[in-house]
Amino acid sequence: MKLIEMQLEAFVSVLGSDAPAPGGGSASALAAAQGIALTKMVTELTIGKKKYAAFEDDMQLLHEKAQRLQDELLAAIDEDTEAFNQVSAVFALPKTTEAEKKARREAMQQALKGAATTPFSMMEKIIAALKVTQAAVGKSNTNAASDLGVAALNLKAALQGAWLNVRINLSSINDETFVYQHNKTGEAMVKEGNEIADGIYQQILESL
Repeated sequence: MKLIEMQLEAFVSVLGSDAPAPGGGSASALAAAQGIALTKMVTELTIGKKKYAAFEDDMQLLHEKAQRLQDELLAAIDEDTEAFNQVSAVFALPKTTEAEKKARREAMQQALKGAATTPFSMMEKIIAALKVTQAAVGKSNTNAASDLGVAALNLKAALQGAWLNVRINLSSINDETFVYQHNKTGEAMVKEGNEIADGIYQQILESL
């Protein structure tokens, strides 16, 4: 059964168990999905309201983007656990001969790259989700303004959580170019995302 098909109580139960996965990566994806879902909710509470008619087209577009990102971030909950399972599977490979040991090392490097790439891709989606949330501030239903602030907080936590999962895998990857590029781009994304999230939160806080 996919993680996203679980009842909430069952998911939290397995998350809190001694099972190595799901872990922080899947939890980060869930936080991100919650964040953009809140933004989508705000657009739905705005669309069709006469008071916000001037922003109707903007809200429709943001709603579409939020729906797509919500679907992608929900999928990332399982994708992160699947990537971890690929790493775990390598430990079961034989390592008796030199050829087997070499094949095992190569398989581990490929699996680790996958385990780093998955949360890295999640980060890109979270940045997009933060930008959608940012675009809704000041144009959406003010009765749900606090929900945009909570969306930003969820997305910020998700971004930083995904980054930790990228970093822990990069630390075991031997491909220096791969590591350098992901570190450089990842650090830039964290900086950009934190600035957007903090800006949203502060703007919402001051409006209440």
